[in-house]
Amino acid sequence: MSNDTRRSGSCLCGGVQFSVIGDPLRVGLCHCKDCRKTSGSAYSAFAVWPIEAFETTGIVTSYGGRSFCPTCGGRVTEVRDDEAEVMIGSLDLTPTEGLEPGYELWIGRREHWLQPVPKALQFEHDRIDGDQANVGGQTGQPEPAPNEPDPVPSGIEAATSGMAQRKSA
Repeated sequence: MSNDTRRSGSCLCGGVQFSVIGDPLRVGLCHCKDCRKTSGSAYSAFAVWPIEAFETTGIVTSYGGRSFCPTCGGRVTEVRDDEAEVMIGSLDLTPTEGLEPGYELWIGRREHWLQPVPKALQFEHDRIDGDQANVGGQTGQPEPAPNEPDPVPSGIEAATSGMAQRKSA
């Protein structure tokens, strides 16, 4: 793909539109709980471009750094200081040639019926700077025990019924 290739995308209703120019810095899949919940799928697929290659129009609402359309709820981007993460499913043209994932995150949460992406780096948790594969879970974070439930977030206490309830202030 040439450096002047323009890709465009939008949310479901078209209220938020964006474009990116050139090749992405990286392309990945994430199987973490947050990405599963925000995508409504078993994983999220995304590509990251330098912020200079990203343009957007429309009003977004954000939660946890992720941008959503306030009308249709479609997740489209996550904009950071120096880069913009675009959800591959929000791009207008498919198939998305040239956007094959080079890595997968949170592979311990990958569904058993999904296979690793061939030749993609595999990370137990978040990506390590420099794209070094996480061999043996060396992220400084403890590995969850198999089938162990996620820890309850702060401000939430586990109820005896197994459902989490918000703590009162």
